[in-house]
Amino acid sequence: MRPQTRPNFPLLEVGDPAPDFRLPCDTGELFSLADRAGKKLVLFCFPRADTPGCTTEAQDFSRLLPAFGEAETCVAGVSADPVRKLARFRARRELSVTLLSDETHTVLSAYGAWGEKMLYGRRFEGVLRSTFLIGRSGQIARIWRNVRVPGHAQDVLQAAQALV
Repeated sequence: MRPQTRPNFPLLEVGDPAPDFRLPCDTGELFSLADRAGKKLVLFCFPRADTPGCTTEAQDFSRLLPAFGEAETCVAGVSADPVRKLARFRARRELSVTLLSDETHTVLSAYGAWGEKMLYGRRFEGVLRSTFLIGRSGQIARIWRNVRVPGHAQDVLQAAQALV
């Protein structure tokens, strides 16, 4: 039996079908996995807009977005922040990646990116920095959990380039 992240959400593994979703993005439009059927997608889950690590991660993915495009791969970041905060984050940091809002944590939970964390001895629930590479078939091709930001976007790009 697989470990549980939250009730009814088993921890995803490589080869599993990616859970479908439909979330509002920082532009106010809706973004869904189904609309990207037949395309590769990088979904990076980040804890909070405008914090140092999250800013660096989003800037790294934005900087590499043309190379992801050449690899025929869409890139989107997901956090529990409201759309308005994500729009300010994108504008302030001049980001080019799409940012998705999951205030209900439904998608983050389905992907195993919402759970218990500890900071300065305090336990709380929050976004677990994770990245998912979804192949053209809609299956999970790679998973990165407990992500360390430096060099991460480049590693994900290399995996996307290698994925047929």
